Amino acid sequence: MTAALIDRLRLLRTRGVGPVTWRQLLARFGSADAAIEALPQLAQRGGGAPPRIVDRAEAEREVAAVERLGARHLFGDEPGYPPLLAELDNAPAALIVRGDIALARRAAVAVVGARNASAAACRFARQLGHDLAGEVAVVSGLARGIDTAAHVGSLSGGTIAVIAGGIDVAFPPENAALQERIAAEGLLIAEMPPGTEPRARHFPYRNRIIAGLAAGTVVVEAAPRSGSLITARLAAEAGREVMAVPGSPLDPRAQGCNLLIRDGATLIQTAADVLEQIRPIDPRAVRSPALPFDAGSVEDASDVERRRIVDLLGPVPTPVDELLRQSTLSPAIVQTVLLELELAGRLERHAGGRVSLR
Repeated sequence: MTAALIDRLRLLRTRGVGPVTWRQLLARFGSADAAIEALPQLAQRGGGAPPRIVDRAEAEREVAAVERLGARHLFGDEPGYPPLLAELDNAPAALIVRGDIALARRAAVAVVGARNASAAACRFARQLGHDLAGEVAVVSGLARGIDTAAHVGSLSGGTIAVIAGGIDVAFPPENAALQERIAAEGLLIAEMPPGTEPRARHFPYRNRIIAGLAAGTVVVEAAPRSGSLITARLAAEAGREVMAVPGSPLDPRAQGCNLLIRDGATLIQTAADVLEQIRPIDPRAVRSPALPFDAGSVEDASDVERRRIVDLLGPVPTPVDELLRQSTLSPAIVQTVLLELELAGRLERHAGGRVSLR
């Protein structure tokens, strides 16, 4: 394990350093060790206490644990990082991957749905996964119900499971054997460190990876307020196709899909319908975005400029573009202040390039 890898992981695991901030810090300071050295001063400017920086021994233990599991860290600026996922403004700075990483560069479709799915819906998802896997990779979240069916159907042709906890934690427990098969025959992806038990707050982060990996998301069965609809919304926000399988209006598990179709999602009934929607997107032609911080035009903000930006922020998520317009400050100054506020624990980033005060 190299010193550069350890420093990058130390920076990433430091409290207050999210994916966007991690990229900005590397762009501004040129290396992870230089960024780590600058963290206390940046947090102080943002009005907070210096964050606890993960020590070298802790980062080394994580790398060793990942390697023992037959997995590896894959950073966003490394070859092999999924190109469609890299398009997201909050794409994970690093993934922990185990299995066939080449699958992450194939065209992919996400298939998601209810945990308490009907037998008919599970059969449909299994068949859909099987039919799609000959053409694209099938992505899902290894949950009960539709996710499990989609993985089982697509296992022989190429399946990607994104899990909410650590790469070594099986959830739900009954899918432990399936998770191992996917790691051996497909690709298993986690964002959390090994040993992390999945919590409710982890699942939206997992869902953004599922949506980000895929050119389109298919919802097979879902209640109106389900996590599957969150994945569909994230896919739409990323400019990806959203598709849904219609169901009986008498079945509550079909209400989410029917609402999606009413609101403009594409109705699909076969794998051919899905492939027709996503064929224009070729992930091999997608280039990863530039780092969201222009290192060549770094500007430190004055107290007056910092106050101007803070006054424009509140608990309601606001697009960064709107902050630029209303503050009339340069992008470099606005990004610097947002970075300082996040390191101070005062800023929260949301999907779609929006920010709010905590």
